[in-house]
Amino acid sequence: MIKFDELKETIIPNFYDGEKQINARMHIDNLNKIMLARLIPNASIGYHTHATSSEIIFFLSGNGEMILDGVKEKVTKGDCHYCKKGSSHSMVNTGDEDLVFYAVVTNQ
Repeated sequence: MIKFDELKETIIPNFYDGEKQINARMHIDNLNKIMLARLIPNASIGYHTHATSSEIIFFLSGNGEMILDGVKEKVTKGDCHYCKKGSSHSMVNTGDEDLVFYAVVTNQ
């Protein structure tokens, strides 16, 4: 079981050359990185490629925008974003509140 409330929050500034910072509580093992994270309004994660992994993101609250392989898509509470191995993506919080999400990055 992963208890995110018991994990230390890590602050990562300019993640993949994004704006502002990402705040994340992460569980990392040799197979996956599983995190509960948030972006404050106007923060972003820069465009990057998943050359050796895939990523699944489930949005818990807020509003944002993803760019997946050059195509923009709006995201909000209840949406799930999938970036398969070999694809590229980025994320920006376009709303007035934190964009909160769970993410799983596979190490396979």
